[in-house]
Amino acid sequence: MGVMPCSRGNCEHIMCDRYSTRYGYICSDCFKELVKLGVDTDIEEFMGSDVPRDYRIVDDYEYFNRIFSTD
Repeated sequence: MGVMPCSRGNCEHIMCDRYSTRYGYICSDCFKELVKLGVDTDIEEFMGSDVPRDYRIVDDYEYFNRIFSTD
């Protein structure tokens, strides 16, 4: 995997390994957000949108793992 920047709006992530010939590269956080939005999402519109600066997709496991950490 090379240093491939995410093609979504203002996303600053690099090292993206998911690629579409139509939409470009997508990072794992943007991909998770896209999946959560569902199949009715307009991908072109999503890829053109900006990532809010204070927003990060956190999956359920990560969320609860922070609350109930292991010793």
